[in-house]
Amino acid sequence: QILVTKQVEVVLIQSSFHSKIAFFPLNLLLGQMTDLIYTEKELVQSLKEYIKAEESKLDAVKSWADKLDVVTRASTLDPEGYLAHPVNAYKLMKRLNTEWSELESLVLQDPSDGFISNMTVHRQYFPDQEDEKGAAKALMRLQDTYKLDSESFARGKLPDSSHQRAGGNLRYFEKLLSKQLNELNQEGQEPATEEPIQLGTYKRPNDYLPEREIYEALCRGEGVKMTTERRSRLYCRYHDGNRNPRLLLQPMKEEDEWDSPHIVRYLNALSDQEIEKIKELAKPRLARATVRDPITGVLTTANYRVSKSAWLEGEEDPVIERVNQRIEDITGLTTQTAELLQIANYGVGGQYEPHFDFSRKEEPDAFKTLGTGNRVATFLNYMSDVEAGGATVFPDFGAAIYPKKGTAVFWYNLFRSGEGDYRTRHAACPVLVGSKWVSNKWIHERGQEFRRPCGLTEVD
Repeated sequence: QILVTKQVEVVLIQSSFHSKIAFFPLNLLLGQMTDLIYTEKELVQSLKEYIKAEESKLDAVKSWADKLDVVTRASTLDPEGYLAHPVNAYKLMKRLNTEWSELESLVLQDPSDGFISNMTVHRQYFPDQEDEKGAAKALMRLQDTYKLDSESFARGKLPDSSHQRAGGNLRYFEKLLSKQLNELNQEGQEPATEEPIQLGTYKRPNDYLPEREIYEALCRGEGVKMTTERRSRLYCRYHDGNRNPRLLLQPMKEEDEWDSPHIVRYLNALSDQEIEKIKELAKPRLARATVRDPITGVLTTANYRVSKSAWLEGEEDPVIERVNQRIEDITGLTTQTAELLQIANYGVGGQYEPHFDFSRKEEPDAFKTLGTGNRVATFLNYMSDVEAGGATVFPDFGAAIYPKKGTAVFWYNLFRSGEGDYRTRHAACPVLVGSKWVSNKWIHERGQEFRRPCGLTEVD
């Protein structure tokens, strides 16, 4: 029988901020875990086969029981008369010596072996308890950041988001669920139920700062300081990389996203084919994203960065080499001293809280082991559209830049003097719906001496 769950019950959990929501755990990293959907489908099929085998076994045992019941009813009416016939005496010996042993073997057969074996094979890919807790935290993070109403969120309603696909899916599954429940009711079966998940009370991170209010407001599209005057200073143009031969015939389309600090977006920076190849190369290597410890310079995981990432070298595939060369052509900066191309996947709830890409004066050893100086610039490729959430925001000056597949944004982290531009502190907002793929190139100071000469003042 197919088990159908009722519509998931919503549990409201009060906190000092507003109600929290707990329902089915959301997948944090869709890019790597979509295979689990098909794994679960395969396990359901295996479970059905096990049930069928059990039913077949019980049918066989029942057939034996019915047959033996008829025999024993006759034999016990007149045991001596029954055994007086030599054939009946032989059959009794045969049944007890052979047939009951065969029945015992049948009863001892375990049809679950195939199902258990299948479970064992797939269990190594199952999410663990930490993943489940992470999914629960993602739900609370989303509700807290986007100030979502619990009951509306449970019904699939998102703030300021038409999201036709999500709405259509919700209506489809509600209709399907209603149909299956009606079928079960007609058959007199009780549908299976799911216990509500208790998440506990949400608490702000220990490193809570007033900046977080600005960051979260920008994620919601509030407080963006794009005035009419500022917009009038933004332009679009064709960019040939200072007459770079590779860009002369097909220059890049460049759009200003912000005036000061200057942030630009390049259209058609990556083709769909290049994006798919990069994702194909990265997926087997995706691991919890790390940050560089400001004291030791060692890479480590952090709660404020929730994503998975991988690093790809140019020698691994012509596509990576081509992307690196394109970044160099566009920016005019050498990528020979840059870090490897980093690919990151942010699933639902995935985020990177406000941070600097460059190392500050109090972090003199952050990039010491690389020997290439500080991160002078950031080139960020958007490799997917994001249906809701996932903006790149700059709390200092109130900018919000939204992902658009195939485009890239670029900004300098350092002034020409080598001093850090503290205005470039930025964050990746939590993904509300969808999956966000990006790849970034952190370009370092070494090798840029003649490509971006030093300035004469502190903040050139």
